[in-house]
Amino acid sequence: MKSLRQLVSFKSKSMDKLVSADLIMPSQIDKTQIYPLLILNDGQDMQGMHMKLILEQVWQKKMCKPFILIAPHTKDRMNEYGVANQPDFKNRGQFANLYTTFICHEMIPQLKQKLGLESFELIAIAGFSLGGLSAFDIAWNNSNIITKVGAFSPSFWWRKKDLNDNYSDDDRIMHDVVKNTTVKPNLKICLQCGTLDEFEDRNKNGVIDSINDTLDMIKELEKKGFELDKDIAYTELIAGKHTLETYAIMLPYFFKWAFK
Repeated sequence: MKSLRQLVSFKSKSMDKLVSADLIMPSQIDKTQIYPLLILNDGQDMQGMHMKLILEQVWQKKMCKPFILIAPHTKDRMNEYGVANQPDFKNRGQFANLYTTFICHEMIPQLKQKLGLESFELIAIAGFSLGGLSAFDIAWNNSNIITKVGAFSPSFWWRKKDLNDNYSDDDRIMHDVVKNTTVKPNLKICLQCGTLDEFEDRNKNGVIDSINDTLDMIKELEKKGFELDKDIAYTELIAGKHTLETYAIMLPYFFKWAFK
């Protein structure tokens, strides 16, 4: 199946700018059908990842049903990505709440209008690294709109304190958000880490921080009633790195999980 890639833009009142995005979808859209939608952070990387080719191969192999991918670009990921209304200890992520508003309440309605579609079968969101943290946070707080999320090498280390300022694991911001959530979101969650994501090991337990923080997040999710292998899919990719090449390997399996 062939795909069509376009560069589109959306007006954002919340962010006070035009936001460019890669739009990739089947070349022949049947408007009598309802398609799933995937929102993917870091749209500026789509061409470098050969995303159009990845989707064509996935659809050709019938790994998943055809879906529409919209990937907003950012030039300020350190401030637009993060946890809404909770910047980190360096005040990074200060516009995450505005980005969340843009995604959920501006981009999605405008995309429906551009495509002439009334609705989507389901909406998923995903991202890599800091974009993965952003995707998780957006989905966690908007599960009435987004029902599936993928976070690859997610920056769950995002914290309130510097490591040299009496830091403890309780200072991890997203873990704290999950811990303090009273109503379990209606979400399916896909998490991935690579064994070569990094070499940092804060607590010297022999497990790199990327994996450690993600496993701790799974523990917090389980306390909220999520079940591993039912509500949560976790992949630990041997020799996987914090790179676009590794994410390109993982994405087809995520697509199969999200849109089987």
